[in-house]
Order: sequence, then structure tokens, then C-alpha cells
Amino acid sequence: MKRSLLVPAVAALAAAVLVPLFAQSRPAPALDGEPYIHDPSTVTFCDGKYYTFGTGGGGLISDDGWTWRSGAVRPGGGVAPDVIQIGNRYYVTYARGGGGMSGGHASNVYVMWTKTLDPNSPDFGFHDETVVATSDGVEDNDAIDSAFLLDPTTGRLWLSYGTFFGYIRLVELDPKTGKRVVGNKAINIAIDMEATALMYRDGWYYLLGTHGTCCDGANSTYNIRATRSRKVTGPYVDNVGIDALKGGGKLVVAASDRFVGPGHFGLLDLGDGVQKFSCHYEADLDRSGRSVLDIRPLLWKDGWPYAGDNFREGTYQIQSERSGYALELAVDFVRMAARRGGFGAPGAPPSGAGAAGAGAPGARGAGAQGAAAPPAGAAGAGAPGARGAGVPGTAAPPAGAAGATPQRGAGPGGPGANIFAAPAGPVTPVPAQDLAEVSKDWAAGTLGVRLGDFMIRPHQKWTITPVPGAGGYPGAPYFKITIAGTERTLAATADADVVAVPRFTGGPEQLWRIDQLTDGTYRVMPKSVPGSKEPFVLTAVGHSTPTLAKFDPKSDHGRWNFKLQ
Repeated sequence: MKRSLLVPAVAALAAAVLVPLFAQSRPAPALDGEPYIHDPSTVTFCDGKYYTFGTGGGGLISDDGWTWRSGAVRPGGGVAPDVIQIGNRYYVTYARGGGGMSGGHASNVYVMWTKTLDPNSPDFGFHDETVVATSDGVEDNDAIDSAFLLDPTTGRLWLSYGTFFGYIRLVELDPKTGKRVVGNKAINIAIDMEATALMYRDGWYYLLGTHGTCCDGANSTYNIRATRSRKVTGPYVDNVGIDALKGGGKLVVAASDRFVGPGHFGLLDLGDGVQKFSCHYEADLDRSGRSVLDIRPLLWKDGWPYAGDNFREGTYQIQSERSGYALELAVDFVRMAARRGGFGAPGAPPSGAGAAGAGAPGARGAGAQGAAAPPAGAAGAGAPGARGAGVPGTAAPPAGAAGATPQRGAGPGGPGANIFAAPAGPVTPVPAQDLAEVSKDWAAGTLGVRLGDFMIRPHQKWTITPVPGAGGYPGAPYFKITIAGTERTLAATADADVVAVPRFTGGPEQLWRIDQLTDGTYRVMPKSVPGSKEPFVLTAVGHSTPTLAKFDPKSDHGRWNFKLQ
């Protein structure tokens, strides 16, 4: 173990920062319900539901992508299936034999199709099962773990397959039938991985492969890594130039929190800059170490994919990517009771009324520092609203009196102190503003919401928690968003606006979907807007006005950051 080089003072500061972070943020759970599966196929949407299939036959169904149950049907048994929709057909691939099971690596990869994945539909039924790849148990290949790619640039259909026992191979299929293209020869594209998947983005083909060991529960070392190529047939190399045929791969996701051994990547492109991926964990330590399905955000940096984290419960600043301002209640600003400081030298005499800082609260005074103030209404007194202007026709208040601003030269401890000089007395912390102190004058009913400079104040801190039993969306539950320490709840209105209502009732206008975008920012969307079916999202209009509007993936108006408090 490497020893820390932090000096004690810095280490103490780090501890002070990290302890609140972990104290207020809980790990995001894996999917709800009974998401037990191994080697899941890419999660696929069909007829209003989400489906995935696993090793051994059968699979899972979800109405919303969050809560899962058994019930998907796939004939043939075998291992490690995958699914792709092309037109009005759903192609399913899987393998029988191989994988070292029964001591061998001889296997066949099959493809079949159905018009629907819903086992209760009259259109359900698999057709034209055909062998598209094989391994004889002797050659350097194990024909299992197959996965589809429909090339968006050419319309050609590809299938990768293989395990640690030899090469990962690529063959071409006919997208109209799912059968192997006549005369097509398998291409070796990688080694030292299995459960591969292919995807395309911005001129690159990405090969996602599962590295490490599987099938050992909490001791499994599965992790997912990526290589890329300008051609679908390779060569695939990682971020430091190591070829996939030499074991290269840049890490995408590994074990974290209570989840061990992520494997079997599957892309879910939800559009508008939201990409997610499905995988299984070899062991969910909160579910008896069982293998479970998960769906996580897929992020991109410098042309490489990496796993995001599903949103965690906690207390946050909600910051507009457009302006950097924070979402806050539209209430009166309450000044903190900290001492005020000036700029004068220590021991300097206080300035007279009318000196810099002697005007209306918050304004800079017009008089020269140390000079006497001109009479009210005289030249130099300023017009109403001007810097240094008092109330017309009245004398400026004396320095330090009610209504006077801090004077330059009037620092902590009284006039003459310097906020930039070393303190004369002990250094003491300034207490954070107390919720009870600032909320006593808040209106009891619905309050407006606005954007403002973040000042670490109670009306700017939002507690975000999942709502049990409210359902969700792919990978996450719906959340409620409340001002920390209160029941004041962010809600959508029929006017496509946002307000804070007095308490949480569980209505759909108070349930929020929080999706991480591919650049790491977030899209925040109410489950529904009263009287509308439009998918509106939280949007910043100008610098200070939040509203609800359609999401524009090319703009920062609908992008937000969450900073843990």
C-alpha cells in the first residue's frame, strides 16, 4: 500500500470534505423487483415493455425499465443470448455447447426471429432457427457469447462471438433473414475476453469485451473494457495503442460499491444524448451474492466510453450548465450574521458619513475615503439610486448606524480593522445559516423558484430521494426533490412552469426523472406535466428563470449539474 504524502493539516482538510460527502450519499441500488439473471441480452423495448434473456432460457420483463420480473420466453436453452430489432422482426441469437461446459468447447451459434417478444401476443413465435457459427472444440475459438451489430453507416449486420478459449471472431449476417452471408469467412478480432458487443459512434467502431473471471460469485473478477477501430473488421486497439489481438482494452466498468463482476455489455440508446448500458453483476452483495441485471449511464470522454453511476440519494446544489447559477426558492435573501470588513489599514480612523460605503445598504458610497460627507442634496450627494446616494433631502446615516453600509476601513471588530490583515483576536468559524432562522418569514403556500448565485444557503439546498412504489425508468426510480429539512417539493405546473409546493403528495407532477447525459451533465424531467403529454424537461431561460420546455440536445439550457452538499 502506498503511504499518503499529505501533511497532517491537508489530510485533516480532506477528511473534513470527504466525511460529509459519504455521509449524505447512499449507493444507488441495482434494479428493483427480481432482476436475477446471468449473461443478459441487450435490454430491448417491445410493445410497451422491456425484455432481456439470459443463460438457460427464459428471461425478464419490465413495464418501466426499473422494476423487473421473470416471464420472458426464449426457446432453445443454451447460453448468453442477444437480441436486436430490425424492421418488424426481433432477431435472437444464442449458443448451445461450448464454454468449457461438460469439458468441451465445441458449440453452435444460432439465430432465430419473432415478430414480438411478448409471449402473450398472437404474433409471438420463433422462426427459421439456423446455425451461423460453429467451433469444433479443437480450434482456437469457442462459439458462444454471440452479439449483434447493425452498422448504421452501411445497413450491414455483424455478429461477434467467442470466449477466453481462443479468438473473438466476427461474421456477417443477412439483415433480411438473420442467416450467414454465403461465402463469408470469420475474422479474428481479439483475444483474452468474452461476452463481446459492438457499437458505432462518430466514425469509430467499438468492441466491448468482458475481461477477468466469471461464475465465482463475489470472487469473480469480471470487468468490461473497450477497444476501437475505423473499420468494423478491425484492427481494434485501446487508448494506449495495444491491439485487441494482444489483449488490449481500456476500462469501462469494474466492481464498485456492493456490486462485483460487471459483464455482458449491451447498449441502450434512448436518444437526445441519453445512452445507457445493460450488464449483469456476478454478485450483488445486498442480494445474497446473486447475479443480477443492472442498467447504468454510458458516458463519453475523449472518444472513449465509460460507466456513469445511477443517481444517488443525497442533498445537492442543482446548478444550471448554461449559467452556473443555482436553483433556489424565490424568497427574500437573508444576510448572514458574519462581521463586515473594510479595506483600510489597521488602526485607521473611521470615515465620516458619506464616505465610501455610507450610502444605501449594499451600495458603494460616493465620498472620498476619509473625507467628510457633503450635505444632503449637495453636489456629491448623488441622485436617488446613484452610488453613494442617501435618501434625497436627508443626511447620510453615520458610519455603523442602521442603514449604513460597511465602510472602507471599517473591518471586523469595528471601524479601522482590515479584512485583509491578520486578525487581532482568535480565529473562529462562521456558522452556517440555519434553516429555522431564514424560513420563519417564508409564505406558507406555494413558492416560486428561480436561479441565483450559489451562496450555500438553506433555500438553495435540495434533498433528492427515491420514491418507493412510484415506478421508474430504465435504470432508476422516480425521485422527489425537496428543500433540505422541509417538505417543500419541486413540482411542475399546468403552465409548464416549476414551483415549490408546501408538501409532497406523490402526484406525477412531483416525481422527477434524472438521466445522466453522455457528457456527464443531467436532464431533469417530471413524470408528467398537468394537462400535457409533452415530454418537458427542466430548462434555464436566461440567467435567472427556470421553466419546462422540450429538450434540445444541442443546447446547454436543459443541462444541469448536481453538487453534493
